[in-house]
Amino acid sequence: MIYALDTNIISFMLKRNKEILDAYMNANAKGHVFVIPIAVYYEIRRGLLAVNATVQMQAFTKLCSAFDVVEMDINAWEKASQIWASLRTEGTPLGKDDGDIFIAAQCITSAYTLVTDNVGDFSRIEGLSYISWL
Repeated sequence: MIYALDTNIISFMLKRNKEILDAYMNANAKGHVFVIPIAVYYEIRRGLLAVNATVQMQAFTKLCSAFDVVEMDINAWEKASQIWASLRTEGTPLGKDDGDIFIAAQCITSAYTLVTDNVGDFSRIEGLSYISWL
């Protein structure tokens, strides 16, 4: 199985959260593969740059070298457009920006299982496979 790590999971990893690190080690021992969606890379990087967190930036760069940072293709962008339109039509848009929609669309079109603590928002997206390690 391929797990895509959400922004909050990467943040917990950078903070050395024992529960998240144990869950990662367990999944890794079972042979699961891990990727970082490009929108997660962007969300983490922008946050670290905004507060000039140089030590955390080095840790994040090292983490990125251990996992593939995966780009979105045209199919993921199309899916993101469909998700956004569907949520807007239902009157239930996600958050202030489209990052979670991009993450969900990439996971759906690439058959990744999203590892997240944001179950409330992601549970509203049809076709998304996700788990929480918390």
